[in-house]
Amino acid sequence: MTEIYVIRHVQAEGNLYRLMQGHWDGDVTLLGEKQRDALSLRFRDIPVDAVYSSDLYRARFTASAVTRFHDLPVQCDRRLREINVGPWEGVPFANILYEQAELMDTFMHDSANFRLAGAETFGDVQARVTEALQEIAEANPGRTVVITSHGVAIRCMLTKLLGVPLNDRETVPIFHNTGISHLRYENGRFTVDTIDDASHLPPELKQSPAAVTALRHVCVDPGQHRALYERCYADSWTAAHGDLRGFEPEPYFRAAREHYRRDPESVYLLYDGETFAGLLDLDTARGEHAGYGWVSLLYLCPEYRGQGLGVQLLGRAVTKYRALGRRSLRLYAAEDNTAALAFYRAHGFAELSRAPGAIGELVLMEKQIGSHRHETV
Repeated sequence: MTEIYVIRHVQAEGNLYRLMQGHWDGDVTLLGEKQRDALSLRFRDIPVDAVYSSDLYRARFTASAVTRFHDLPVQCDRRLREINVGPWEGVPFANILYEQAELMDTFMHDSANFRLAGAETFGDVQARVTEALQEIAEANPGRTVVITSHGVAIRCMLTKLLGVPLNDRETVPIFHNTGISHLRYENGRFTVDTIDDASHLPPELKQSPAAVTALRHVCVDPGQHRALYERCYADSWTAAHGDLRGFEPEPYFRAAREHYRRDPESVYLLYDGETFAGLLDLDTARGEHAGYGWVSLLYLCPEYRGQGLGVQLLGRAVTKYRALGRRSLRLYAAEDNTAALAFYRAHGFAELSRAPGAIGELVLMEKQIGSHRHETV
């Protein structure tokens, strides 16, 4: 008999930033690193003979949890990849929900009928992952095998093995990151013992972005939204300093216009459906010579703060600058804006230096965003 542990990957950027990440190959998150550590302890004393993985980074990183205590090579197989969603790759969930609501509903709740030009069908995924699973099982008789893959890919695999419809989420639920399903293969037949076992994760590592509101991103010309831009900057200033002493809106507005002139995809409005929720202003010229990207303003409306939504604006900045080849992200935060400093530190920023501001000191902070920071796995 062959034992097979099938594991969904750790939390990755697409999960946190609320982006579609089929074949989009983003990095893992700080939470994902902690999940990997917990998973490694789970497998420390389990005899493992072989490790297979999707070739996408988040799955390979997850496989390193097993190889930490087992000196085994990770055998990559493209057939274990997540579903390819074609034109949706890297697109915010909320934009798809807003622009193609009916098709997104089909993707989520009527998997067998999902069709999108340039994307795979769920049937395509089911065929390739079950083919890979069958070959792996037959190549490892009497051994214990670990496979690291992806949420949709594993659902397609298990629904096939269990003989249930692709959209049967009662039998095969949405998996936790690092959720483990245990299979057995004997006499040409698979049996499924457990599905989505995440008992190795303490509650603080089981956070589910699926419960977080997804924000829609819209590129804009700040010149057409002057009053809104200045209101956001004024509110941000007040949040940082307590009042508007020293605030002059004109220089910031002129700078935003220049950012847009240089790069029409540098200023974004964020929406919760039709409701304005925030603003992001990127200066893509600043730091180009030194390989970093600059965030001029990252703003959330007061009613959207404290809900874990700011990371979606940060994610837009990270993906934008990574695509431009930048290795890090920089910004200033007011020394007395403790909430902002805590947010940035929690998401991987470190202090570089300090500089005098209009009112008090400014803290220069930096986050490394080079693709696949842990590429040694």
